[in-house]
Amino acid sequence: MNTVELNNGIKIPLLGFGVFQITDQQVCEQSVLTALQTGYRMIDTAACYGNERAVGAAIQQSGTDRKEIFLISKVWIQDTGYEKTKISFEKTLCNLQTDYLDLYLIHMPFGDYHSSWKAMEEFYREGRIRAIGVCNFLPDRLIDLIFSHEIVPMVNQIELHPFYQEKELRQMMAQYNIQPMAWAPFAEGQKNIFRNELLSEIGKQYGKSSAQVILRWLYQNNIAAIPKSVHPERIKENFRIDDFTLSSDDMQKIEAMDRGKSLILDIQSLDEVKRLHNIRFAQ
Repeated sequence: MNTVELNNGIKIPLLGFGVFQITDQQVCEQSVLTALQTGYRMIDTAACYGNERAVGAAIQQSGTDRKEIFLISKVWIQDTGYEKTKISFEKTLCNLQTDYLDLYLIHMPFGDYHSSWKAMEEFYREGRIRAIGVCNFLPDRLIDLIFSHEIVPMVNQIELHPFYQEKELRQMMAQYNIQPMAWAPFAEGQKNIFRNELLSEIGKQYGKSSAQVILRWLYQNNIAAIPKSVHPERIKENFRIDDFTLSSDDMQKIEAMDRGKSLILDIQSLDEVKRLHNIRFAQ
């Protein structure tokens, strides 16, 4: 699996495995174990997913050298702020059975994320985090963070799929060499994406599924992706994207699918902001 270099020189895989909405601990553990056995070396979780312990258990059970795994987690809105972020980070390390993270992210652009960033900068300088970044930050919040602190985020994890390609945001991020990482690359199955006529037709040319076409499109755009599945055959299928290359014509056709509007998380909706602030969890 190819890698991409972050703005601090750290290299990360372009394809990883996500565990959002895998709430059953046993299922999560087995899915992560299958992913590691398949060859994935980037695992993405978050404090508010409630499955960090399962991810940590799977890593231990896999026998994979910790140094080979690029491990990601996130601090939730309820734990933003300098001191609370430090406490949340320590709990995350404990849950994951590790003494460092490869990437730590601010999960949402809400709450006291400026103070969280200050704490994260300290952990980064101490070597307890190899890279720091954000999730769901649009240009205004992102530039505010950049201009307010010393360290530029290395990653912005965003909703990104054929129907919502965030072209303007990605252009702005490129100016600061901030790596895009796509969550929900399959749009959580919306708009019947797996049976989309165009994606299916492109896939037939290469003997690949629509899901593989989407991941390859992201891959060729140097966009990291963290697809999720609990089905072993899908986990393995999603990983097999190294053996074909989409033509420039196919890439352009997928670019034309962009609707320019979120299907999952409208981060600027007041109702959505209220909903997110009301999410509470016990870590």
